[in-house]
Amino acid sequence: MRRADRLFQIIQVLRRASRPVTADALAAELETSKRSIYRDVADLMAQRVPIRGEAGIGYVLEGGFDMPPLMLTSDEIEAAVLGAQWVAGRGDPALVRAARDLIAKIAATVPERLRTVVLEPAVSTPPAWHNAVEGLDMAQVRAWIHAGRKLRLRYVAEDGSETQRIVWPCLVGYRESTRLLVAWCETREDFRSFRTDRVAEADFLDDRYPGRPAQLRARWFSQMEDRRAAWEAKKAAQ
Repeated sequence: MRRADRLFQIIQVLRRASRPVTADALAAELETSKRSIYRDVADLMAQRVPIRGEAGIGYVLEGGFDMPPLMLTSDEIEAAVLGAQWVAGRGDPALVRAARDLIAKIAATVPERLRTVVLEPAVSTPPAWHNAVEGLDMAQVRAWIHAGRKLRLRYVAEDGSETQRIVWPCLVGYRESTRLLVAWCETREDFRSFRTDRVAEADFLDDRYPGRPAQLRARWFSQMEDRRAAWEAKKAAQ
């Protein structure tokens, strides 16, 4: 890796980190020596890049620093294109358009030498879904999640029975061939996952649910982690 590229990557690693990054961790990720990391960080700090570091703790990139947003590497471009391909084949209509627009914008913005990485990618996703008709406007669902508003669902179970639920939506998840709406169910007083192709009807309510959507998602992720840990402990005990 050229030294200029390594300096750029140090900033990238620090920018995405949520906690201090040690010289050892930087050296391992960038496949170089700790001595080179110390020298590179000192040079960045001399160029007024706001890096703060303490011995034994690590380095932190302070706020207020940014770089041009599309200084992308070839690998980063392929990662973005692969993700956009996947969304274009499986997202709701608004996300499909956004994914295609994203690929076009990347192709128009990156340097000429990297344009073939976008237009002739070496990565691809499986064929697109043949989506069943859904009773949900997924773009509006996403808007309601961001706004922290409730939904009233008429839901058809696998056995054909119907129920009505008022739910607090917090996440849209994707399985191999279906979408799931993760929400807190007022009826069950617990989290439930609803297949979007089994929603017969949805009312978008004006009522907001307590707290922020991010807090609700954090509770769900914590519950899933607890269940995974319990399953692994049970499996280990067998």
